[in-house]
Amino acid sequence: MLKDKKILLGVSGSIAAYKIAYLVRLLIKQGAAVRVVMTPAAQQFITSLTLSTLSKNAVYTDVSSEDGWHNHVELGLWADVMVIAPATANTIAKLANGHCDNMLLAAYLSSRCPVMVAPAMDLDMWTHPATQQNIDKLMSYGNQIIPVEDGELASGLIGKGRMAEPEQIVGHLIAHFSAINRTSLTQKTVLITSGPTQEAIDPVRFISNHSSGKMGAALAEKAACAGAKVLFVSGPAKVMPQHPAIQILSVLSAQQMYETALRYAPQADVLILAAAVADYTPQTVATQKMKKKTDEFSIPLKKTKDIAAELGKLKTEQQLMVGFALETNNALEYAKGKLVSKNLDIIVLNTLADKGAGFGYDTNKVTLVERNGTITRYDIKTKEAVAEDIVNKITSLLD
Repeated sequence: MLKDKKILLGVSGSIAAYKIAYLVRLLIKQGAAVRVVMTPAAQQFITSLTLSTLSKNAVYTDVSSEDGWHNHVELGLWADVMVIAPATANTIAKLANGHCDNMLLAAYLSSRCPVMVAPAMDLDMWTHPATQQNIDKLMSYGNQIIPVEDGELASGLIGKGRMAEPEQIVGHLIAHFSAINRTSLTQKTVLITSGPTQEAIDPVRFISNHSSGKMGAALAEKAACAGAKVLFVSGPAKVMPQHPAIQILSVLSAQQMYETALRYAPQADVLILAAAVADYTPQTVATQKMKKKTDEFSIPLKKTKDIAAELGKLKTEQQLMVGFALETNNALEYAKGKLVSKNLDIIVLNTLADKGAGFGYDTNKVTLVERNGTITRYDIKTKEAVAEDIVNKITSLLD
């Protein structure tokens, strides 16, 4: 999603600087090229050696040093985006008023690319009128402010001022580049169900499955990057998407997922039903922990709502619906049957017979079966690449 994007990261002197090592790792993992520039104060919180090792590039701390003059103009022109994180009250004041007494400020004033600022400071500093006036100034120059978070601060106070988490900063970058590449999903709403469900037996036990939620999260990220607003209805999955255009609606049981999907489905232009929903749930749930008393024990089960089938009954001509089928035998035959019985436009078929496909893996191997009879088979790929294939198919049908 950020592959080959050039990110200039400016780090100023806040305790939140310790999070920047993780931010650099996330950006590199996304395929971005990262260069780092630091203020003198920032070096008291995290070393340039750490960030140069992680970014695989030299870190710039002074306009000149024993190595010679460092070209701040070149840095500003190189970047696709400059991110200043953490941005202290002092650095924000200097940015807003055009001061230039360190390498970070020189690079900022020389940049021609969009600039994102992630503030980090104590509550009273953040709410002070001078700081807020400086924030308004930065926004008036066209800079983007990544909102501060509410929580425990270094001083021990509770309130606004925490720097956005690295995942959130990455999400803002993804959203920025997504906006540049608009598709037919732009301004569309996509509802995605994802992850497993948990069907309670008693207060401490439940029935579930091995779904990690990786496929659903990848689909949500790709749809959001294509310009869509995403409603992400997720069971208790191990993986959650980070894009700011994704609204996460957390559920536990199949019934909760059904009710939530039913509530939001009328808003959706596209429905992608990727969750591994339990087919059965206990008829009754014990109010107290069930004790081990006998050698054998049985739990009466009842069918859960078939979410895809129920939404298929309500689907309008303007909506496009995608289902998933994980099969172990007669895979294509079963998939075609579900395509018709659930009123789907596309069904994504995978089978446990394919090595590296199914629950828990970072890869998948799928076949897309369309209502018009078209069958497209793909080789094994990462789930992110599979998500891109599915989203591309959806956009082609919308086109």
